[in-house]
Amino acid sequence: MVRFPTRLQEVVTLKMADNKQCELFFDSFNRTSMLCVGNIKTKQSSFVDELSRSGLPPCDAAVNLAGENVLNPLRRWDDAFRRVVVASRVETTKTLTKAIAEAERPPRAWVLVTGVGYYRPSPTAEYTEESPGGDFDFFSRLVSAWEAAAKIPGDGTRQAVVRSGVVLGKGGGAISQMLWPFRLGLGGPVGSGLQPFPWIHVRDVAGVVCHALETEGVRGVLNGVSPASPGTSNADFARELGSALGRPALLPLPGWAVRGVFGAERAVMLLEGQRVVPKRTLESGYCFVYPDLPSALQDIVC
Repeated sequence: MVRFPTRLQEVVTLKMADNKQCELFFDSFNRTSMLCVGNIKTKQSSFVDELSRSGLPPCDAAVNLAGENVLNPLRRWDDAFRRVVVASRVETTKTLTKAIAEAERPPRAWVLVTGVGYYRPSPTAEYTEESPGGDFDFFSRLVSAWEAAAKIPGDGTRQAVVRSGVVLGKGGGAISQMLWPFRLGLGGPVGSGLQPFPWIHVRDVAGVVCHALETEGVRGVLNGVSPASPGTSNADFARELGSALGRPALLPLPGWAVRGVFGAERAVMLLEGQRVVPKRTLESGYCFVYPDLPSALQDIVC
């Protein structure tokens, strides 16, 4: 789960979330509260069941970060796992959306975090929030269904979607699986290394979400990627990570090996990429803490 900025000082784990799947953040300065949902794997989770029974706890804002890890190398990419991936995103979001719509005092803001898999992979095309997508493969259609599940009728709750790139941060996510090979000097680009690498520092994911929650004029889609992301290739990322660690990054991971571990459909997420531009994110007034890759990686590996 992404920890939000220190302004949200008090964290209360709700009784319904015995595995800390749902937390209530309370800002004692502004006297506001926020429901943050994450790490929900199936519709049968205790949180979803309790939410269906008891409704939404009183809160001023809601954020959904839930979703099974698609790139879990220990899970075979079969129909059963596809159903888990869909349920953890779409069904959980439907349940939360229904609870918001039916709440006696609905939250003022509702933010869903999805992914840049909405956009078609391309080595040259650049995508802004207005670009078409969402209808060309399993993952793009998943994002479309996920975002559709979050729509609430009417204007009672302000709604925003953050389409996140690869999240870089300490102690988890993409970096945690890469650090040891790179520390040992065994790291390098994935496949050709020419594919775009849409990325964002975890602090900026939290920052964009909080910006969407707190800025009254922000609605609709925001691309959650760094401003430097459109010019970053996978080889650039490998080189910068090696530099931050003081190690070479010359050993590529062959495409056939990636396809062997993840299957052809999932391998596309690693072997291809999108040049995504945070146009509306910047226009809305968000200032990135880590706009360039070297500073982001230095913060993570130091």
